[in-house]
Order: sequence, then structure tokens, then C-alpha cells
Amino acid sequence: MPREEYQVPTASGASRGNTREDHVVRAVITYTCGDCGSNVSLGKDALVACPHCAGRVLYKQRTKRMVQFEAR
Repeated sequence: MPREEYQVPTASGASRGNTREDHVVRAVITYTCGDCGSNVSLGKDALVACPHCAGRVLYKQRTKRMVQFEAR
């Protein structure tokens, strides 16, 4: 894109209609309790404890996507 066509974005988000506050997405991650083995979903600011047994050891579950490393 040539420099003449570039326009500096404005600081006000009202012109676009979509602001960051409109699309607040809470990341929820699923963990496995180390004591009772149940699945626990926790948000960013949640207390790190199992709601079933109050166990405080939680293991993050493995990803289901394929991870491949290249060895040299």
C-alpha cells in the first residue's frame, strides 16, 4: 500500500463500533484434580482448588493438536 493511502487510526473506538470492552473473552482452561481425578474448569482469577474435594494440586491437560519437533 502506498504511503499516500495510509490513514492514521483515531484514538476513539466509537467510530468503528467495536471496542475491546465489547468483546471481553474469559480464557477458561480445564485441569485435572490430583486428588479425586475430576475435571475442573478455571478462569484467570479463579481460586486454584478443586470444588469437589478442595484439593489444591491441579494438572493441566495435554493439548489435542499434533505437536511435532524437528531434530537436527
